[in-house]
Amino acid sequence: MFSNKFVAAGTDYSTLTRENWHQVPAPYLRKSFYVEKEVKSAKITVSGLGFYVIYVNGKDITKGLLAPYISAPDDIVYFDEYDLKTLLGGGENVIGLMLGNGMQNPVGGYPWDMQFAKWRSAPKAAFAIELEYADGEKKVIECDETVKCHASPIWFDDLRCGEFYDARKEIPGWNEKGFDDSDWTPAIKAEMPRGEFRICDADPIVVTKEIKPVSITKTDEGYVYDFGVNAAGLPRLTVKGRAGQEIKYEHGEWLKHGKFCTDNINFAHSIRGTNHIDRYICKGEGVETYVPKFTYHGFRYILVQGIDDSQATEELFTYLVMNSDLKEIGGFCCSDEVANRLEAATKVSTLANFYYFPTDCPHREKNGWTGDAAASAEHTLMNFKAERSYKEWLRNIYRAQDLRGTIPGIIPTGGWGFAWGNGPAWDRVMVYLPYYTYVLRGDRSILEENADMIMKYLNYLSRNTNRNGLVKLGLGDWCPVGRGADDYKPPLEFSDSVIAADICKKAEYIFRELGLDLQANFARMQRKGFVENIRKYYIDLGTMTAIGKNQASQSLAIAYDVFTPAEKPEAVRRLVEMIHAYGDHMDVGFVSARVIFHILAQFGHAELAYKMITRMDYPSYGHLLTRDATSLFEDFFPDEVTAEGVASLNHHFWGDISNWFKMYIAGIVLNPYRRDVKELNIAPNFISSLDFAEAYHIAPAGEIRTRWERKDGKIVLNITVPEGMYGRIQLPDGYIFERKGLCYADLASGEYSVIKGNS
Repeated sequence: MFSNKFVAAGTDYSTLTRENWHQVPAPYLRKSFYVEKEVKSAKITVSGLGFYVIYVNGKDITKGLLAPYISAPDDIVYFDEYDLKTLLGGGENVIGLMLGNGMQNPVGGYPWDMQFAKWRSAPKAAFAIELEYADGEKKVIECDETVKCHASPIWFDDLRCGEFYDARKEIPGWNEKGFDDSDWTPAIKAEMPRGEFRICDADPIVVTKEIKPVSITKTDEGYVYDFGVNAAGLPRLTVKGRAGQEIKYEHGEWLKHGKFCTDNINFAHSIRGTNHIDRYICKGEGVETYVPKFTYHGFRYILVQGIDDSQATEELFTYLVMNSDLKEIGGFCCSDEVANRLEAATKVSTLANFYYFPTDCPHREKNGWTGDAAASAEHTLMNFKAERSYKEWLRNIYRAQDLRGTIPGIIPTGGWGFAWGNGPAWDRVMVYLPYYTYVLRGDRSILEENADMIMKYLNYLSRNTNRNGLVKLGLGDWCPVGRGADDYKPPLEFSDSVIAADICKKAEYIFRELGLDLQANFARMQRKGFVENIRKYYIDLGTMTAIGKNQASQSLAIAYDVFTPAEKPEAVRRLVEMIHAYGDHMDVGFVSARVIFHILAQFGHAELAYKMITRMDYPSYGHLLTRDATSLFEDFFPDEVTAEGVASLNHHFWGDISNWFKMYIAGIVLNPYRRDVKELNIAPNFISSLDFAEAYHIAPAGEIRTRWERKDGKIVLNITVPEGMYGRIQLPDGYIFERKGLCYADLASGEYSVIKGNS
């Protein structure tokens, strides 16, 4: 049952601008009710806007951090459901809630116009308790004006900024039976939110590991704690402090010339001392422990102020690494520690940026950038069971789509992102998430739920086609290596149109799978028009090169079938020439980086792709490791520029190399012909610099494992596939199975001896 009786502690709410900082404490809400008879069943549905923590008779039963979800309440109002039967007793029972600002009052969202969100208000909540007694009697208890309210010790909280807590203001027993709340204030009726009410079906945000600091350094500014990895989550503070002692701790990603630095994650309100900062005021009664409730941070380092030498111990902070509770279903390792560290960094960034949905960074923005999520869809699904969370976020994307058919660049949004920050390379998220989830996990329902949104978007593309029969709508190949000059990038009309053509191609596939032939034909003809006009205006068929004769344009044109199959070998040869001319380094943005290594491997250049990825000189992924990277950076900059200009050291949209390792080194190619999730090809590449490589993936049918290693002048290939999967083992050119003398075999578990030979 969804209750629409929302209540609040008051009408006043926190605001934060350059001119003013008005703080309103997070409220306590308390509701007593009575159980008169034996209970057969009891459940509660609860919504807290923005976030809630729920207690039943003093016990915290909250599903995880930032419950119920991060959404625009004008689109969807999320509820969670809990079983209360074992938690209730006879007589008085108490529901206690703490409410945070969350998206209901996104204080720190100033740069993205969150201050203009029309739903902004004080935090509010609704709940309904459904009781059924053993004798069949039923009773419903709803949140109403009988709820009692009081200010909590949290005197400031924000999803992006941080949280401030004054332990001196704690109220013992406030959420338990027998507490005297006679001097508390009755709740007031709050405006009912406008969004659709639904139960949240995303994976909850949970603690996945705990990390102790690897070093503690005393500096002029304070004590710097280094946890050794740039992840996301919350610090757990454990301190024996003095009454009134205020401990301030700021979170950061990097050390600038050896000093703690947050220059790269400042945003508009940092002048008010709220930038990625938590504060704790001790009550001075023995050992105190505190974990923030309504925020999280992306960090490797903490700068602590307000403590003395005796308190600056390893026990002061524990890093609670947190993310959506995504089961790991894929992995890769090999004899090259560079590749292994990049695989690990990709997973760190993927998880640090998955808080209900993919975000662009876990510190400054925490926004659901659509282009980032599209680029990461396949590698995320190869590593983690993310389809449940993807489906929930897609429901928010669907509701964010406007009447024209376009979607904003960030979701959720208060209205920002329609005029800047979107375009086909970003909007493709609405197709890529359903497409890759279906291809890799076989979930047909995700296609059914999103077909209407996709068709509406195709109509939007049609209405925005220009005189060249192409589109030029938003952002292009973002974050190019070195953030080069504009003449490096593929022209926006070119990249937008190429991506639009790919959207149409994947849309056609989706519509065919659903039996929607009219829509499929529309998508096919729309793609045909885009490709014909791209070839007309942007392809030199005499040289088989795309506009600009650069790696990015060439890769996009090859990958998304602007070149015909007959033309592609020459187009790839020209791409390889461009790469050699750049010293075998990559020169791409994140959109073209998503495809360039795939193209090279598909056309026999896996060795070159691996070299480009793992080499240690700039620009490359390997070069990140020379800066002690434990996560993927937003940009590829040389050292001297990075020290001043890099935006983020924890982005996931460059992470498809993890997928590439599994596909083109270990050889796991799932659903290769896009016709059956049970079909599998094993097609490894025996990279000459590697002694072994192995990978696994848990497909819907079961676990797949591959491993190859060099032994006694041969390559021993071990394959394990679950029952019911079928396909082929395909060796690279120049290799054959020793026993059969062929380069291919039917897929089966077993050990195979591979030698060089004519294939």
